[in-house]
Amino acid sequence: AHADAALAKAKNCTACHAVDKKLIGPAFKAVAAKYKEDKDAAGTLAGKVRGGGKGVWGQIPMPANPQVNEAEAAALVKWVLSL
Repeated sequence: AHADAALAKAKNCTACHAVDKKLIGPAFKAVAAKYKEDKDAAGTLAGKVRGGGKGVWGQIPMPANPQVNEAEAAALVKWVLSL
């Protein structure tokens, strides 16, 4: 799956995230900057896309996104980390 802003919108990521500004969740660019030096970031973040997470960016949890399959999650994370 090739990821870009269109896939992020289609999978409802943009309801909480924007490329360059904080909405409910952090900006995609902020995520890329935070995980820039983390060699395990792609796998960790793909798991959070699908399973949800909390506490890394504050008190608002990221809900699970079971509608995103593993390939889409990996592609979305690769795109976000490239920003």
